[in-house]
Amino acid sequence: MRSITTRAMIALVLGGVLTLGAFIGAFFWAGVPDFGFVRTAGQVDSVRYKGPFEQAIDEARYLANYAGYTVEVEADGESVRGELVSADAESVEIATGSGNVTIDAADFEAATVFGSEYGRPDWGQKIFYFHVPVAEISFVVFAFAAFYAIRFLMTRNRDYDTKNRVSMEVTLVFVGLTMATGILWTKAAWGVWWDWEPRLTTYFILTLLVIAYFVLRNSVEDEERRAVYGAVFSILAFIDVPISFFITRLIPSNHPVIEGGGLEGPMLISFILGQIGMIALGYAIYQLRMGEVQLQERIEQAKTLLER
Repeated sequence: MRSITTRAMIALVLGGVLTLGAFIGAFFWAGVPDFGFVRTAGQVDSVRYKGPFEQAIDEARYLANYAGYTVEVEADGESVRGELVSADAESVEIATGSGNVTIDAADFEAATVFGSEYGRPDWGQKIFYFHVPVAEISFVVFAFAAFYAIRFLMTRNRDYDTKNRVSMEVTLVFVGLTMATGILWTKAAWGVWWDWEPRLTTYFILTLLVIAYFVLRNSVEDEERRAVYGAVFSILAFIDVPISFFITRLIPSNHPVIEGGGLEGPMLISFILGQIGMIALGYAIYQLRMGEVQLQERIEQAKTLLER
């Protein structure tokens, strides 16, 4: 028992260190690809600053989109620099230190717009380093729960019922983490908190099934029936795991699918660290919870013997 607890603590520390390494790698080392850019009149700190930009404009009416930007307009052989107030096909109005200057479009020759350019980083990729590992572990631990359920039904050994219940508890932890990180990814990638597309819908059903497992167990008083009902339900609920995993490969879905490599070195290392770290954390949580449950069972048995 002590050796199992020792291994669990080692796995807990190792998982924490590796997950921290994945976090540092994801946010400070691995690249963040840009999926677009934003141009503003002045520098701001809310997005990643890329540097100044200069845009050449050859027709006055094209300046209409740059109101508030600093511009330098060449017109009738002269240069006027200031803040663009307005522009259309008829004229251009510029605010200078000495007042507003209006330039007829007929006299317009060329203009340069000055401002700041910012990358629009794909923050969804950062969440990917954690969302995918916790989702994978939720599937794996659920598979162990179903295995222990089958073993219990075959042997009626209560140890397997305990392992099934603890596995479902760990599954609930990782299902919750998957839902939380998935919602953040959906907001970052799609601009919405939720979308009823195939993968999200099937995984949401999976979440409800895991919660329903505990509702079922708590609603049955007889221990034998509770164990049997829980085992049967967890096996049936596990059917949704392969459905949720393969659904994006079978029918059209907005959810991305990982089918091959392509990650650069820093990205791949961060991703692998996250996966190994989550495996270690999952093992540690399971073993520590199992030790706690077994200790509680021994205490209950001791109380029963003393009462006799």
